[in-house]
Amino acid sequence: MKVETGARKRRRLIAEMNLIPLIDVSLILVIIFMVLTPILVQHQLTVKLPKASSGEPASADSAVTVQITKSGAVTVDGTAVHWEDLERELVLRLPKSAGKTLLVEADRSVPVEKVVAVLDAAKKLGVGRLGVGVTPEAP
Repeated sequence: MKVETGARKRRRLIAEMNLIPLIDVSLILVIIFMVLTPILVQHQLTVKLPKASSGEPASADSAVTVQITKSGAVTVDGTAVHWEDLERELVLRLPKSAGKTLLVEADRSVPVEKVVAVLDAAKKLGVGRLGVGVTPEAP
């Protein structure tokens, strides 16, 4: 782009980079990563649930899911949580409503004490329904 300056019609070149397309692409990438990260984290967790011959499915819309992996790592609705912060995280995710459901999905090799600790923390918070995730047995 050339600009005229003064009466002598001296022309000089204005070299300026347009940053708006770069900012647009950066924001789109941030949005894509924000959407995909919880999905990728959820699919990376491998919890082998114990088998049971009876059971009923939990309603996914009101259930808060706590997963305990074979290594002992804990996640609440796909977010990694330390054992010390578990009760505080449950307070944030479970309002003072007796209609909420807590579903514990623990690997079959996890000690029972860890499952009981999660159930005990939920009971202290007044959760209405507690459940343990299982895999149905083939008939």
